[in-house]
Amino acid sequence: MPEQGDRYVGMTLHEAENAIVEEFSMYEEWLDKYEYLIELGKSLTDYPESAKTDERLIKGCQSRVWLDHKVEDGRIVFNADSDAIITKGIISLLIGLYSGRTSQEILSSDFSVLYAAGNSKRRLFSPMQTPFSSLFPPSLSKSVLREIASSLKGN
Repeated sequence: MPEQGDRYVGMTLHEAENAIVEEFSMYEEWLDKYEYLIELGKSLTDYPESAKTDERLIKGCQSRVWLDHKVEDGRIVFNADSDAIITKGIISLLIGLYSGRTSQEILSSDFSVLYAAGNSKRRLFSPMQTPFSSLFPPSLSKSVLREIASSLKGN
């Protein structure tokens, strides 16, 4: 499996979203999708224990999620970790999609590909099988990513 940040290098955000849909469309059973998320979570870059502070902890998640970011060459680079294996996979998807992008690219995203929104052909999970909503609420991740991108818009 490719490293977390390498999966969608060279793709536009739209192309990366479509690639994710393709990846998940290979799995018909929800259990297989969970297993794939778990595998994705294993690709997360090591997150130092010393960085697991309250300041980096995302409030509102059922699991504990720590998020850090920096700006390199005008692009936002994310690093994160969680204490839950499926949430790590979700984080890996988010980092794969959004890390290394400009704030403008992130702000232009509607995030629908990850959260069973919009066209049913683009859903990763059916509405009854969405692990994201309770572990890592869609509105929360969208809000956090947009907040970071907005604060760094001038960079």
